[in-house]
Amino acid sequence: MKTVLIVEDDPINARVFSKILTKRGGLDVKHTENVDEVMHIAETRAADIILMDVSLSHSVYQGKPVDGIRITQMLKGNPQTADLPIILVTAHAMEGDRENFLQQSGADDYISKPVVDHQQFVDQILSLLQKSTSV
Repeated sequence: MKTVLIVEDDPINARVFSKILTKRGGLDVKHTENVDEVMHIAETRAADIILMDVSLSHSVYQGKPVDGIRITQMLKGNPQTADLPIILVTAHAMEGDRENFLQQSGADDYISKPVVDHQQFVDQILSLLQKSTSV
């Protein structure tokens, strides 16, 4: 069973994503916004894909506040975790945000909140998981 790591500071969003992914996608789910834990999970390959909230209001790494863009940059810049698929999830869905966030972070994909089409949400994640395992 594939595991999705949800990095999200809103417990309601985390719960909704978890429910959709387990029920519709048959996926195992972990959730944390603790950056050290995120790094550890990524480095030990305890997750197959990461859903990364862009605006993390409580996340701190080495004493400094960090957001999902910065955490993604750190993961993509580490040879040990660079190939781990990361999907940015954000409420910032203005024109140009998608391209800007993807370019800035190095993430593999982007989903805007709120997630309205649950099946499309699951399909997007499963599609990226398939691509990453077939490489």
